[in-house]
Amino acid sequence: MRHAWRLPVGLGALVGAGALVVGAPLLAQGGAAVAGTAAAGRPAVAAQSKVAIPSAPAWKAPPGILTLGMHGAAVRSLQKRLAALKFYPGTADGQFGLDTLEAVWGFKEIQGLPVTGANQDQVSRRTEYRLEHPRGFKALVPKGGKERIEVNMGNETLVLYKNNKPVLFSHVSTGAGCLPGQGCGWDTPTGNYHAIWFYKGWIKVPLGEMYNPVFFIGSVFAIHGEYNSAVPYYPDSHGCVRIPYDIASYFHTLIKVPGTPIYIRG
Repeated sequence: MRHAWRLPVGLGALVGAGALVVGAPLLAQGGAAVAGTAAAGRPAVAAQSKVAIPSAPAWKAPPGILTLGMHGAAVRSLQKRLAALKFYPGTADGQFGLDTLEAVWGFKEIQGLPVTGANQDQVSRRTEYRLEHPRGFKALVPKGGKERIEVNMGNETLVLYKNNKPVLFSHVSTGAGCLPGQGCGWDTPTGNYHAIWFYKGWIKVPLGEMYNPVFFIGSVFAIHGEYNSAVPYYPDSHGCVRIPYDIASYFHTLIKVPGTPIYIRG
């Protein structure tokens, strides 16, 4: 099943894969957790601790507002800044494409800046200021281990920690709850998990395809890649945690499979 998210008029619609949460053998559907794999109830996000954005050399925003589709030295400077702060924008090629846009979304979300239909395709002045002066953010599980993955459905982000410091931020798209024409119950399960197995490349499942999935519940729920156009700024999955294709191409090499703890909070 495929869905579309739409950019402002003039940039057209980008069609994305809605394929998510199941694998073979099929163990569950519609966001139902497998018994014994998650903490009971819906964990709160109360026990948080302030974490600094990784340090990077001073940076000055280029003049003007950068938007999707632009190219040139100013875009390349933006890409290098995002990469220095651990928001992967793809290759620093000076092309403001979807991979760079999703890095901008991730930065906005971590910084508490809104991503809406009106500003989704641009950096914005507030974002430029925060890129110059990034502020810390709240860890979800500060005592969850020196190496861990935190998925925050409150702002649609993933943070990978090593030695208790963030080394990668990613925008994500989690369970939509309800999807047009497909009913409701498409939820990402909250709880405490571990990476349990990895499948290299594309895997075809009943709801579509997923790329380089790292499963955390049986062969049902995974952190997995999609084509960039299938990872919108809002929750849109059937229950898995979607990450951009470029990040999914190497994400599994940064963690232990099996082993790395995965914490998902609403």
